[in-house]
Amino acid sequence: MLAILVATIVLHLTDLTILFISTCANAWRTHGESSYDLWYDCTQSNGGYRCLWTSDADWLQAVQALMVLATIFCLLSFIIFLCQLFTLVKGGRFFFTAVFQVLASLFVMSGAIIYTVMSPEWKKESDVYGYAFVLAWLAFPLTLISGIIYIVLRKKK
Repeated sequence: MLAILVATIVLHLTDLTILFISTCANAWRTHGESSYDLWYDCTQSNGGYRCLWTSDADWLQAVQALMVLATIFCLLSFIIFLCQLFTLVKGGRFFFTAVFQVLASLFVMSGAIIYTVMSPEWKKESDVYGYAFVLAWLAFPLTLISGIIYIVLRKKK
């Protein structure tokens, strides 16, 4: 049981880290010396970076909100899990934690889908998706799996 508990905590902290990095990192889309993310468009020139705010497009603001919500819900579900670990009755399930974690996975999936569908109209032919975009897609199944584990998991002692 201890091994399952430690593995679940490690998976949840990994999810949280991946969500935080994908939300904050400046590499959702790259092109040579330029990189674009949810918050800034940066260009490297003469050894320094020049960053400008991203546009006020509605779809980009929706992606920003969904990624921030996913990170917050993942953090809240971890805090709720730790509280339930000490207060839940023997044999109880971690449903409340699971709900927050599954919602976090749905938020990150929605944000990544919106970015995937809407960004091609802004994307140049030579642009490629960056590591933060890939991490956002990786966070979805990991967070969903974590939520399912919380549904199945029972408190033993």
